[in-house]
Amino acid sequence: MRPARRERTPRCIMIRMFAPDRDRPDPAALQELCDLLGSRAEATASKGPWRSGCFADLARSGVLAGFVPAEQGGTAAPEPAVIDALVAIAGRCLTTALALTQWAAAVRIISTAPADVRDDMLPALARGDRLTTVGISQLTTSRRHLAAAALVAARDGDTWRLDGLCPWVTGADASDTIVTGAACADGGQMFFVVPTAAGGLTIDPPLSMLALGGSRTSVVRFAGVRPRCAIAAAAGGGVRTGGLATTALAVGAARASAAVIAREATSRAGLASIAAGFATEIDAVAERLTAASGGGIEAADRDRLRADANGVVVRAAQAALTASKGAGFVAGHPVERLVRESLFFLVWSCPQPVSDAVLCDLVSSD
Repeated sequence: MRPARRERTPRCIMIRMFAPDRDRPDPAALQELCDLLGSRAEATASKGPWRSGCFADLARSGVLAGFVPAEQGGTAAPEPAVIDALVAIAGRCLTTALALTQWAAAVRIISTAPADVRDDMLPALARGDRLTTVGISQLTTSRRHLAAAALVAARDGDTWRLDGLCPWVTGADASDTIVTGAACADGGQMFFVVPTAAGGLTIDPPLSMLALGGSRTSVVRFAGVRPRCAIAAAAGGGVRTGGLATTALAVGAARASAAVIAREATSRAGLASIAAGFATEIDAVAERLTAASGGGIEAADRDRLRADANGVVVRAAQAALTASKGAGFVAGHPVERLVRESLFFLVWSCPQPVSDAVLCDLVSSD
């Protein structure tokens, strides 16, 4: 299947969102970008950020370059700046923010590829001239036994052969390459860069999901597919779920719901304390997130942070619905979308400790 049509990025108007001497995004550039993404949000929700122009906006603003090493044409933004940008983008268009995290995860793996692959792919990715995405959920959801693995890699002469499927790939039909991971005969795992035009690769129609249909998330099937290159997994192996980017998107989505409550509070004084309470709680989670992005965080604390973000994003959306009364319950209303999107965080990249914490919070009577 050929990649879907998308808006290309005029190189001449790219600006620098991230500067080498700053650990935060340029405020004016970020505000301008977010306003533009917000104006396209309705189109993005149905067509996806690749066709609505939002991904081209990310490239023009310099956001994409921030994820790419300087030696390959990027600006190598520090983690706190990246997290700030993700929070802000998620607050205006969660579909675009989700697509960006999947692109960034692919770029992170490509950055460890052989030099010739890095030098060829990363500059074009930083400019938005090529697009990529990641499909590695099968490494965390499949059983360890090779026979049960969703995607299997086998040596085939000097190259590899991939057979099986990736169950969740965001923007597969809008991307030039997919970075995926497969189980090997020795019990290990490898990453692979695969052109979407490769023989034997089939992209199913996008899944019909409760929310974020514009992410064009699909099942991708492999039948004797030969990848462009193989990339060894990092020492210690395995794919970690529930990273800081997922928390950043939850914070951004929670702020979008809190903003609805704050707007309603301007005409209904009884909502003022509710709006203030959510703002305080969300800011506290955001401060912990910022500290973690700059100084690191232990696994248990990272999972607790994610669980707290999940909790507040769901409750803030429900409060926004309550504040909006019946209007917010009508399909197509912005609050109706926020409520559905908030539920995404209960299932997306959610490691078991986070799921357990959320379930405990839901059953708690306190």
